[in-house]
Amino acid sequence: MELSDIGANLAHESFAEDLEAVLARAEAAGVSRLIVTGSDLQSSRDALTLAERYPRQCFATAGLHPHHAEDWSPAHDQLMRDSASARRLVAIGETGLDFFRDIAPRAAQEKVFEAQLAVACDHGMPVFLHQRDAHDRFLPILREHLPHLPRAVVHCFTDSGQALEDYLGVGCYIGITGWICDERRGRELYDNVARIPDDRLMIETDCPYLMPRTIRPKPKTRRNEPANLPWVVETVAAARRQTVEEVAALTHANAARFFGLEPAF
Repeated sequence: MELSDIGANLAHESFAEDLEAVLARAEAAGVSRLIVTGSDLQSSRDALTLAERYPRQCFATAGLHPHHAEDWSPAHDQLMRDSASARRLVAIGETGLDFFRDIAPRAAQEKVFEAQLAVACDHGMPVFLHQRDAHDRFLPILREHLPHLPRAVVHCFTDSGQALEDYLGVGCYIGITGWICDERRGRELYDNVARIPDDRLMIETDCPYLMPRTIRPKPKTRRNEPANLPWVVETVAAARRQTVEEVAALTHANAARFFGLEPAF
């Protein structure tokens, strides 16, 4: 069984000391592909470095998370454009809107979201998207750019059934994390995940965040990592009434197609 983790924040400082071991554990768990998320200028540079260092296992995105919207500069734009032109990236992002805590002003978030979508449109790149408590603004902005984007995934989806239908209706892929394994917060997602078509479903850890609560025995650390992706697969399979093998195969194939990684290794 091979798996693709489409959202791994391996440039996070918590992985600085044992990255080689993390990658080895991922491979041992069947996670043969890792899309390393760039969420600010430094993590985007680091994601690119990891993709160069581990070309068979790691691939890079580059973007600016909405929390950091006020940090937007020409350097971000140039990094994304240069890397896209050189085919060093597999997607633009993480980008989007987050009105949950309003860490950055909403106007700045929207401006930077549109700027990154413009980069993706100009270079024919897929987009790796973040949305939290901002669906009513996020969808119109995204819809305006979708005709010029090859593919879009709403990563770490945790929203309502109606939001899910809206994203599926405009052709988005959906990324599912360990949120679905949380019996406290993830019940609505558990109940709705079967509505995602087979060819639009992808899985991710969003590590070091969102440790699956179903892991047994309970981990001694709170740091999530790609090796825990099989726990997400297991819960998704149960919710969709599919086998683990089916979910693994279809999500691995979807990731290859979405990020342009075929033929699969």
